[in-house]
Amino acid sequence: MTSLTPALTDVDAPALREWIDRHDDLIVLDVRSAAEFEGLHIKGSYNVPLPLLSEHADELAQRLDRHVVLVCQSGVRAGQARHRLNTAGLEKATVLTGGVPAFEAAGGDVVRGAQRWSLERQVRLAAGSLVLAGMLGGKLVSPKVSMLAGAIGAGLSFSAVTNTCAMGNVLARMPWNRTASEPTAQSAIQQLPSAG
Repeated sequence: MTSLTPALTDVDAPALREWIDRHDDLIVLDVRSAAEFEGLHIKGSYNVPLPLLSEHADELAQRLDRHVVLVCQSGVRAGQARHRLNTAGLEKATVLTGGVPAFEAAGGDVVRGAQRWSLERQVRLAAGSLVLAGMLGGKLVSPKVSMLAGAIGAGLSFSAVTNTCAMGNVLARMPWNRTASEPTAQSAIQQLPSAG
């Protein structure tokens, strides 16, 4: 087996399919919520949600002695996870561009489960609904209610500039985005292959 290039920071779906076929020293780490992972994930991947990864990056970096490909819905959360793992000393982490949907579209081997809306879709619905409510409330209740639309616009702008999403973090904690078997730090770390 040839080793993967640690300097490579992003990989597209067709290349990842080849990597999975050719390399047994590869770990695919899905940083989406457990509910998103349950709905659709790359066969053989491990689920460590981003908040859990962020809190325990040092422990995870010690456990991950192989090349890691980080995946999420689009690549944004995987990029944040790579940054956190790099800070913890793991330099051989690559991000799948386009996320799990791109991998599936490229004919990759995926596992389907209970279907839920992605967090990105939920954020769009919540933000759009709040803007609409602010505009309607400004017309029908009080002009001051329209400030809600401005606040949501400011939040979305901040989200884009900082590449974070407070609304997504809040929605991820909602009951419909939880599974019966939410990973804990111990279960997330223990599921990974042992170092060595």
